[in-house]
Parts: sequence; C-alpha cells; structure tokens
Amino acid sequence: MTEQGATMDAPARTETAKPHLPDAQTVTQVTHWTDRLFSFRVTRPRSLRFRSGEFVMIGLLGDNGKPLLRAYSIASPAWDEELEFYSIKVPDGPLTSKLQHIQPGDEIILRPKPVGTLVHDALLPGKRLWFLATGTGLAPFASLMREPETYEKYDQVIMMHTCREVAELEYGRQLVESLKDDPLIGELVGDKLLYYPTTTREPFHHMGRVTDNLTSGKVFADLGLPPMNREEDRAMVCGSLAFNIDVKKILEDFGLTEGANSDPQQFVVEKAFVGDGI
Repeated sequence: MTEQGATMDAPARTETAKPHLPDAQTVTQVTHWTDRLFSFRVTRPRSLRFRSGEFVMIGLLGDNGKPLLRAYSIASPAWDEELEFYSIKVPDGPLTSKLQHIQPGDEIILRPKPVGTLVHDALLPGKRLWFLATGTGLAPFASLMREPETYEKYDQVIMMHTCREVAELEYGRQLVESLKDDPLIGELVGDKLLYYPTTTREPFHHMGRVTDNLTSGKVFADLGLPPMNREEDRAMVCGSLAFNIDVKKILEDFGLTEGANSDPQQFVVEKAFVGDGI
C-alpha cells in the first residue's frame, strides 16, 4: 500500500505550455489513497458548465494512438475552479493501468460534455436525501456533498458508503470532515449531513453492505431515522451494476419510484458508473 493520502502538487505552469492531446487538460494534483485508489485534479475548460453529480468522458491516448476514454463522475462541485476525479487502479485495465501513473503537469483528455442522472433536477422535493455508494461510486456524491443546493433543498442528507477496508474510506472521511469548516458551505451543512461509512472485510465500528444495513433497518436504528418512505425520502445510487440492481429493488420495496431528468421521482441510479475493469 502506498502512503495514505500522499499528494503531489503541480509545479508552476508557464504561459508557453500548450496542450498536445485533443481536448487536453493539465493535471494539477494527484493523491494516492491506497494501492487501489487515487484522486486527481485537472484544469477546468473555461467553456465547461455542469451540474454537481454529472460525469464526463476522460482518458489518455491508447497504444494505437487513438483516444481511450471512460465515463468519470466529476467529484468536485459545479462552483470549483478545477475538476477533481476519484478512481480505482486496475493493473491490467485498459485505461487505469496508465492513468494511475499520471503526475502534476501531465495532460489528460477531457471531453467537455457533461451528462448524468445523479442531479437534483431528477428528484421530486423531499425531506431527506440518501446518497448510496460503494467504492469509487462515492465520486458524484463528493460533488453533491459540496453543492449548496443539496442543503437548501433537504433537512437531512445521509451519506452511506461501503468499502472492503477502512483505508478505502479515507477519501470520503476527509472530505466529510472538511465540510464543517468550509468557508462557502460550512454554515449550510451544519448538522444536516449524516455520514455512515461501513466495511465488509476489515473490522470497523459500522460494518455490512449498504443493502444489508437498509433491509435489516440497522442504519435507521443507528442514525435515529424512520424507515424510508416515498413522501419524505429521496435517494441517489452509484456503484457496480449488481449493487445498483440490488439497491433499486430495496428502494422500490420501500415504495420509492425511479426517476430521470425528464421524469423526476423519488430515486435515481447512475447507470454509467464504470467498475473494476476500467
């Protein structure tokens, strides 16, 4: 495992530096959280406008000289001057086997056409908003947890995040803790955000999968909340295909209906999330 949270910052850029890749953006910071997880920040195209929770296509040139692109949720909020991404490392993954070695000053390809379903516009008004994620599925919620609109629209926001080991929760833990002192949204967040991290392999004060903690009612008991209901609760889901299918069934059992940008309802699922094969 690499040093937890080891960060590299970009050297000073010169005005003569010019992109060499198509739709190129420059890496400004890279943080390796574990031997399987890293985050990085890049410059933001001046023309890019997006809603917190959306994703874009990013990548590098493949061995054949053609762009190798994958969908990545933007982990930074819409107001940030840079773009942040959170990624898994796959040794033999077509993209991440290369992407995990980027350093400040390097370039990546970024297609500035954001899309996605994990946006506030796809949900009907409610009282509580649940963010349900596994692994790097946390990324869109890293954006939404820093979005002022999240706290203006809901009385409570619950971030449920499950990983195998404690170290894999570190990115999310540091982000959540930093929100209290954030000069822009700290007062908005207040005590509205409830963080419920769990592990499935390493002992931790909360354990178990998101699905198990929902169906057993443990998360409701631990947080002092009532079971989900369609009048008050809204949810966003991001994880593997199997996770998404399982959580969708659970939410429907609670009486919630899946929505979309064109048909706002009680919950939405990000179907473009890329899993371990990237």
